Amino acid sequence: MTFAALLPVLLAGESGSRASYVGGTVPGLAGGTDGILQLTGEDSLLFRTRKATLEIPYERVNLLEYGQKASRRFAAAILVSPMLLLSKSRKHFLTVGYTDAGGQQQAVVLRIDKNHVRPVLAGLEAKTGRKVEYQDNEARRNGKG
Repeated sequence: MTFAALLPVLLAGESGSRASYVGGTVPGLAGGTDGILQLTGEDSLLFRTRKATLEIPYERVNLLEYGQKASRRFAAAILVSPMLLLSKSRKHFLTVGYTDAGGQQQAVVLRIDKNHVRPVLAGLEAKTGRKVEYQDNEARRNGKG
């Protein structure tokens, strides 16, 4: 196989966005579970972990909310450099509300990689037909660009 034939495979990388399950109503999925959020499905979003896959049909999504939490890097400042006290660490959170097959309201809170926030939000708005609600103006600026 030539390099030119391999190029699309090499550029494809992982299919989806890195995310961590923070919490919600999903039984059997522990907080802090890392996985891949995939929006490429025609009918459903998928959150794939090593042990399980959560599938949420786009038509059942009734809430999309994005927010951030900024915190000072105290531990790193103590261990590495006091200059780190001047920088902030931002964590990006996406809440997806939906109804399950039984008609019950469910929710999933995911921490999204900062480099994937805008594509994930745009993709979810396009697939679900719902607008993302922003927790504050700073989240709106970072989520929309």
